[in-house]
Amino acid sequence: MPAHRSLTAAATFTLSGVLAAAISLSSVEPAQADQTGLRAADPSVLRVGGTYVSVQSTGGGIAVRQASSTAALASAPARQVWSDAHDLGEVWAPEIVRDGGLYHIYFSAGRGAAHRMYVISSDSPDSGYSAETKLALPDDKWAIDGTLLTFNGRRWFVWSGWAGDTNIEQNLYIARMSSPNTPTGERYVISQPRESWERVVGNPYINEAPEAIKDPNGQLHIVYSANGSWSDQYCLADLRLRAGGDPTYVWDWYKSNGCLFGSDRATMMAGWDPTVNVNGPGHHSFVLLDGDINTSPPAGPRFPLMFHAVPKGTPYSWANRFWYTGTFTWWCETTYRRANVPGPNADTGWSLKFFE
Repeated sequence: MPAHRSLTAAATFTLSGVLAAAISLSSVEPAQADQTGLRAADPSVLRVGGTYVSVQSTGGGIAVRQASSTAALASAPARQVWSDAHDLGEVWAPEIVRDGGLYHIYFSAGRGAAHRMYVISSDSPDSGYSAETKLALPDDKWAIDGTLLTFNGRRWFVWSGWAGDTNIEQNLYIARMSSPNTPTGERYVISQPRESWERVVGNPYINEAPEAIKDPNGQLHIVYSANGSWSDQYCLADLRLRAGGDPTYVWDWYKSNGCLFGSDRATMMAGWDPTVNVNGPGHHSFVLLDGDINTSPPAGPRFPLMFHAVPKGTPYSWANRFWYTGTFTWWCETTYRRANVPGPNADTGWSLKFFE
């Protein structure tokens, strides 16, 4: 895979103006920033029946909350399910997934260049987790923000990592999984931070926090965070796998021509508006049934989302991030364009709109 090649694109799009399942923006209420009381980052939330389960890092450990709604998670008791007994180092961005009746929490731990992905597992969401197992990801390079998904009957793992051993840029990679804790085969780059709108803040330039979802046509999307997480330029963008495409082939992925959820109008994709009440929204979680992309919602009304951001009027810093409850909806007939790369220069399909 030519990991060094740029995914260039021209910032253009088309919309048919017709939204599936009678989506009507005229009936949508004004945007509201639904800030929870949880001053934290990197939300990961799934729904099990009528219960919402979240996971977060808690200075040297991982904690799980359960509540009857996403908004109630912040006030729910946090139960510690894992502690860093082996002094692995910084614990970042745990991600909870349900697979085969078991709960798996993936997280990154380490210091500096030593960050690698680990997993713990249990048959209960908030107790009984195993000791951590290091994922043997291909090439054993710096890795964070990993998540498991099943697409077309195959397990895949997607994460943010380095091409080599130095912190030049964070790319998105994908690899096959033979089980929830066993990678197999090679890693393949699927996105690099090479567009001007995702290089506003760098050193390093960043693609991170990938989250998978399937659109109403069954096509795979990886929505990720771009620009430095330490700045208000942090935003969400989309990768859409072309119909019938190979998830391991970088040129079968089409990138949105700008941020789809962000606070700077200059970096937004044409036709997408910046946030009103928050700065730097990013590292989100689609709140899916069992966390399974095969339960992705159809076209229609809004669906639940959680993300972190900083309230407008507050200095942007990691310490000032809060969890927010938001929503998203599918947006049809959206064309992503690119140039000077193999394959067709345009791909039309579903995209997403996000709401505070």
